[in-house]
Amino acid sequence: MTFKLLANTPMGLERVVADEIESLGYETTLENGRVFFEGGAEAIIRTNLMMRTADRIRIIIGDFEAKTFDELFEQTKALPWSDILGPGAEFPVTGRSHKSTLYSVPDVQRIVKKAVVEHLRDDFSIKGKLPESGPRYKIDVSIHKDRALLTIDTSGPALHRRGYRTGQGEAPIKETLAASMLKLANYDGTKPLIDPFAGSGTIVIEAAMIALNIAPGSNRTFDSEKWDIVPLEEWRRIRTELEEAALYDRETEIYASDIDEHMIQIARDNAMEVGLDDNIRFEVKDIHHLKAREGAVQMVTNPPYGERIGEAKAVEDMYSRVGELMKSNPALSVYLMTSNKEFEHIVGKKATKRRKLFNGYIETTFFQYWGKRAED
Repeated sequence: MTFKLLANTPMGLERVVADEIESLGYETTLENGRVFFEGGAEAIIRTNLMMRTADRIRIIIGDFEAKTFDELFEQTKALPWSDILGPGAEFPVTGRSHKSTLYSVPDVQRIVKKAVVEHLRDDFSIKGKLPESGPRYKIDVSIHKDRALLTIDTSGPALHRRGYRTGQGEAPIKETLAASMLKLANYDGTKPLIDPFAGSGTIVIEAAMIALNIAPGSNRTFDSEKWDIVPLEEWRRIRTELEEAALYDRETEIYASDIDEHMIQIARDNAMEVGLDDNIRFEVKDIHHLKAREGAVQMVTNPPYGERIGEAKAVEDMYSRVGELMKSNPALSVYLMTSNKEFEHIVGKKATKRRKLFNGYIETTFFQYWGKRAED
């Protein structure tokens, strides 16, 4: 069975997610926050296990115009739900509506739920209440400008939940965003990597997983593992294949430091959870005491933004130190995300490239400074 699929993406990272999907052999089309592609059960398994940058993978089951609740009900009921959901399926319904006639989200969810119930009752000849005691199929209805898109979530918990985060600081960066920053930096494990604001270790752990070719979903489970349409033997086969493809013995040079001793302990514990504590060198260190490493080095980091009262001066001093490190090693490439619009002015250098990214709800700029190559 071939499915129409979509990967939800953070805003501004659609192309990054599409590149990852295309590297797995699938053709893509893009729109805001979504990347569309097609594939069978194997595509569902591979994208869930292997995607580093997407939020979740969904099956598109319906896409139609609906301006009345009757239209929404009838068209939803007519969709092939029983091709995917069994008679005992649990199917919670989430929803959203934007710039549409049907603006009441609770009513939209209720109508969709009722329509799916009617469809399954008819197809499986069930009288009375559906048991909903089996595997979970999370249905989502998104209505935008009267176009209803109905999907079934294959992932379960969002894909950034890799399963290694045992602890975190106040404002942890999502694993998927950390991986996207590394992808934008073209990090592949061949050059030394430093994160002088390591926090709970997300960037360096994602870097180690990239360097060692470890599938990001290898440490967790997915809703679609319990579905009849996605055979369990296939999950086992692909998990084994990905485990055998991991490069556990590869030498890595990944350095994580932070001024906060407690955060470094959390980062080390998180790395230990995924078996990568020996691949990352953790150190309690103030960036002002950090020595510039020689040669082609990559710094990928998410420093404090200085948005709290009284923090601005300390944060500006940290940013100035990043500028000093670039001066002392012209081959250092820096990839840094901050909401501080004055960053280039503070470090005294224009970025090679800039990109708008959202860290949660905070609009940030991803500043990219490409270091000089040996032949330059």
